[in-house]
Amino acid sequence: MAENNREVLVLGGGCFWCTESVYKEVQGVTDVESGYCNGHVMQPSYEQVCSGDTGHNEVVRLEYDPAVISTRDVLEIFFVVHDPTTLNRQGNDVGTQYRSGIYFTSPEQEAEAQGIIAELSKDNVFGRPIVTEVLALSNYWPAEPYHQDFFERNPHQGYCMAVAAPKVAKFRKTFARLAK
Repeated sequence: MAENNREVLVLGGGCFWCTESVYKEVQGVTDVESGYCNGHVMQPSYEQVCSGDTGHNEVVRLEYDPAVISTRDVLEIFFVVHDPTTLNRQGNDVGTQYRSGIYFTSPEQEAEAQGIIAELSKDNVFGRPIVTEVLALSNYWPAEPYHQDFFERNPHQGYCMAVAAPKVAKFRKTFARLAK
């Protein structure tokens, strides 16, 4: 889906605080919003999503300028900063709301996602099967305001220091050319 010459792609890579903290630093990403998608409840709360009963995933909605960063680069970052081989979990965060997912808004994004997964799988990059779901975006809702920019506002909070900060550092080291 293009918006003002921007593309929208939604990614689930575990806790949205971590994924948001990485993409806030990426050149060409013009907006990052934490939210919930692909569940069956309208306008779910964080507590409802955490119960595992809504079917939603914790995600980040990215708006990016394809003239500055390609969908492939956005997805390569995604596969470096989370573990796409663990079903319904990232580290100590366990539940269907932490599943690995790519939620596309165009056929081109879907093809790019499927292509990268096929390449990574063929090369056995992770040593285990990739379980990332690739689905059309549906039923997206922004997370509550206190979740937005969480790492930026709380860099010394324990979870941020232990989980989000290392992901940001890994992004900066691996993708220095794409950092703001």
